[in-house]
Amino acid sequence: MRALPLTALALASTLLAGCATSEPAPDLQEQDLYRQAQVSLDTSRFNSAVQQLEALDTRFPFGSYAEQSQLELIYAYYQVDNWEAARAAASRFIRLHPDHPQIDYAYYMRGLAAYSAGRFSLEALDLIDISRRDLGATRDAYIDFGELVRRFPNSTYAADSRQRIIYLRNVLARGELQTADFYLRKQAYLAAVKRGEWVIEHYPNTPATRDALAVMVEGYLGLGLRDRASETLKVLIKNDPDNKRLDGRTFDPRYVNADPLTV
Repeated sequence: MRALPLTALALASTLLAGCATSEPAPDLQEQDLYRQAQVSLDTSRFNSAVQQLEALDTRFPFGSYAEQSQLELIYAYYQVDNWEAARAAASRFIRLHPDHPQIDYAYYMRGLAAYSAGRFSLEALDLIDISRRDLGATRDAYIDFGELVRRFPNSTYAADSRQRIIYLRNVLARGELQTADFYLRKQAYLAAVKRGEWVIEHYPNTPATRDALAVMVEGYLGLGLRDRASETLKVLIKNDPDNKRLDGRTFDPRYVNADPLTV
């Protein structure tokens, strides 16, 4: 999604001349360079747009188009999949122009860049579970979208951000469960229980909370705390009687060398 330009400029076709990725002519005036960048954006020549907008930012840092070109540079970076540069440009804009009328756009694009960086293109085909990957970028996106919604609840970008937050919350919760399973395999039972508690406390409205209860049951069994395991198992049965770890009211540990638990 592109930031709206400040003015509707007449774009001359002669500005299309030249190599798509060549350095902008050093003698171009600010307005001509900005128009050239607009042509590149409008015709989806994003590599050229990056070069032209970077030149604008370097040559005319306090010019008439400085703020708008900085916003559009975020978008151009995003379109060439340079998500790190897009996030850096968005953060810089937020720092320099905290009261700008389109500041919510900068927050949104910062989150969107992190969101894209944290995904595989095959994820939509269900071939890859993103929760098994490094979730650093996913966590950044979750934080960025959350900040946008808190600061600008009526923003044009708030509704989309809220939907992405739901998705990201589920991914992060699943990621915590992957860590909990690792702890169970390594017989770090207390750490597994704590991780299950973390999911329930911080991601309470996600499907992962039910599997977090199963993690806690198994962790308690590993610790020899069958009474605590039974209490947690009752909660699991009440909230998710069809959980894949259950056989009726019986829980069969996956990693812990312990007898099945029935309540």
